[in-house]
Amino acid sequence: MAKVENNAGASVGRLILVRHGETEWSRTARHTGRTDIPLTEHGERQAQALTKQLHRWSFARVVVSPRARSLRTAELAGLIGFTVDDDLAEWDYGDYEGLTRDQIRGNDPQWTIWTGTTPGGETIEQVSARAERVIRRLGPDLADGDVLVVSHGHFGRVLATTWLRFPITAAAALHMEPAAACVLGDDRGQPVIEQWNLPNPANEQ
Repeated sequence: MAKVENNAGASVGRLILVRHGETEWSRTARHTGRTDIPLTEHGERQAQALTKQLHRWSFARVVVSPRARSLRTAELAGLIGFTVDDDLAEWDYGDYEGLTRDQIRGNDPQWTIWTGTTPGGETIEQVSARAERVIRRLGPDLADGDVLVVSHGHFGRVLATTWLRFPITAAAALHMEPAAACVLGDDRGQPVIEQWNLPNPANEQ
C-alpha cells in the first residue's frame, strides 16, 4: 500500500495496531496487565496466521510491548528486527490484576476501566501519557512509511484514540480482537480509521 499525504503535502504512513494472540486470561476476560501469561495453542495459531495479513505492508519500523505474550505474537508472525518499547505495556491494573469486570463490579457496580479507578495501578492519565509518548517517538518513522505496533487490548485502544485525537474515554467504543490488525491512517491531515479488526484466518478454521 502506498503512503498517504496530509494537507501540507507531507507523506504520512499508516499506523497498524495488533493485539497479541489469545491467552487463557484474555479468553476468560481477566484483566492482564503486568502478569506474563503465555499464548494458548489457539493464540499461537492466530499469531502465525498474522503473517498472511501483514505481508501487504513494508514497515518502516516495528515496535513491540515487552510482555511475553506480545513478543511471542511478533515472533510467530515472522516479524524480525523489531524494537521493544516499555511504553507499549498493557495498563497496570494494580489490585484488579487477574479479575474480570464482573468480579470488580461486585465492589464497584458502575466500574469501567475508562471511568473508574484502578487501586494500586495506573490512572487513565498515566496510560494516556504513555500513548502520547509512543506517537511522538514514532513520528519520524511514520514520515518514512507504515509502522506496526504489537501491544495489548486496552493500551492499543488508548493508542488509537490518541492518534485520532479523540477523548481517551472514546476508546470504550473500539474493541480490539486478539491478533487482528487495525489500520489507522491520515486523510489530508485528518487522522482516520481505515480498517478495524481485520479477520484473522485462524479464527475461521
